[in-house]
Amino acid sequence: MSNDLSVSPLRHLPNAITCLRIALVVPLIVMVLQQRFAEALIIGAVAGLSDGVDGFIARRFGWRSRVGAVLDAIADKLMLVGVYLALAHIGRIAFALAWLVLARDLIIVIGALLYRAIIGRFEAQPSLWSKATTLAQILFVLLVLGSACFGWRWSPHPYGWIVAVLTMISGADYIVRWSLRARDALRARNGQ
Repeated sequence: MSNDLSVSPLRHLPNAITCLRIALVVPLIVMVLQQRFAEALIIGAVAGLSDGVDGFIARRFGWRSRVGAVLDAIADKLMLVGVYLALAHIGRIAFALAWLVLARDLIIVIGALLYRAIIGRFEAQPSLWSKATTLAQILFVLLVLGSACFGWRWSPHPYGWIVAVLTMISGADYIVRWSLRARDALRARNGQ
């Protein structure tokens, strides 16, 4: 009997957690649209925690995979864009912020598809800006839901501005980094 964790059936646990997060997208959006904020807060908190847990497990045991990285990115984008648009729809956040979150994620997805089509395979490497942005976006959603659920008296605008600025910086960072990477790859391919 082998103790090698790389062949353990548990090596699929991070991907299973990520799939759970994807499955929570629709219930979270429905709860937000129905203004059932307690349920939405619970689902959002579970989703947010699972985002950290699956990554920790994958890194800790060396269970990272290309499929897992893609699934994690899909889960984050579906969850955040969906909940931001739902919160904007019910008037809890500004539509401009929701559109900004959507625009950044569209830039990332379109950029990745173009890179794949023109250059070839790539490894997604989220920057510190990207990680900070995702964390800020998740915390902002939890604050908005917590405020609605518990009746906290606070203004989301200052926090919304922080999320907006981080989202713009992160989007610009992706454009610059991946443009430079594409340029270098094309130069290497053409022997320059």
